[in-house]
Amino acid sequence: MSRLRAALAMDPHLGAELFGAEWTRLASIVDLDPDVISDFGDGTALADVDVLLAGWGCPFIGADLLDGAPRLRAVLFAGGSASAVLDVREAARRRIAFTNAGEGNAQAVAEYTFAMIVLAAKRARYAERIYRERRTYVDREAELRDTGGYGRTIGLIGASRIGRRVARLLAQTDMRVLVSDPYAAMDEVAALGAVHTDLPRLLAESDVVSIHAPATSETDGMIGAVELDLLRDGATLINTARGSLIDHEALRAHLRAGRIDAVLDVTVPEPLRPDDELWALPNVTITPHIAGATGNELRRLGRDVVDELERFARGEAFVTVERVLL
Repeated sequence: MSRLRAALAMDPHLGAELFGAEWTRLASIVDLDPDVISDFGDGTALADVDVLLAGWGCPFIGADLLDGAPRLRAVLFAGGSASAVLDVREAARRRIAFTNAGEGNAQAVAEYTFAMIVLAAKRARYAERIYRERRTYVDREAELRDTGGYGRTIGLIGASRIGRRVARLLAQTDMRVLVSDPYAAMDEVAALGAVHTDLPRLLAESDVVSIHAPATSETDGMIGAVELDLLRDGATLINTARGSLIDHEALRAHLRAGRIDAVLDVTVPEPLRPDDELWALPNVTITPHIAGATGNELRRLGRDVVDELERFARGEAFVTVERVLL
């Protein structure tokens, strides 16, 4: 039997970051074209490809491109969902298998979120700011009394695979965890060491709120003026999901007043305009979409993709299967 022919489709520099430690193993499984595809051109680039290893920067693969890929049997995406680069319904209809490295990416996001929750409870940004300004002794017991994680209430919006990982990390602390997700069963949430509740109660009772819901028409703008009004004074809102889940105009009003803090790894637009007031507000932390896998964390995604490729080459099913309704 002839070996599978594979190709990479992603940003030109990404392949080495993902698979630099996996080239030998890749070569033992498939015949890999060393050139990275970042433009499908006239649509014939996939004509001789059996397996496509895709990443960020892969042009979207719809029906037209699939017409030019008669041998394509599988698409393995080194990210959260293959639907980011593939018409998964069309692929399923054509019996093309697909999988993703979402679990590895979820681990990175969960770790970032957990760190930001701990720092928010400590009010580390505020403490660092006054220390820099004064450059002298700060009396922690007098000025940083309302800090620390002990007994804090953390609200997680969404029991996604990321939200569940964050809940498990928090279960190792002395923080109380609330979860709001209409699609999660109470016993599932309880197994995470958390309490299932509705969104208004979560917002009203939490010291830190972290968003882990998917971006859909249903969740677009789900945290608006009404929801932000429910947050207690001094609460911190963390968003590592998608910027579209928050009404940014309503958020600016609360942050401008200094009533709450925010940690924003995603925004609308992304990046923010250079003159956006959020850049200058002292109670806002903005990071450039780094919660997901970066740097050496990309190697974990590459490892997971190659693990799945090995299974596929042996005729086994993927471990990570995306459900599609045809």
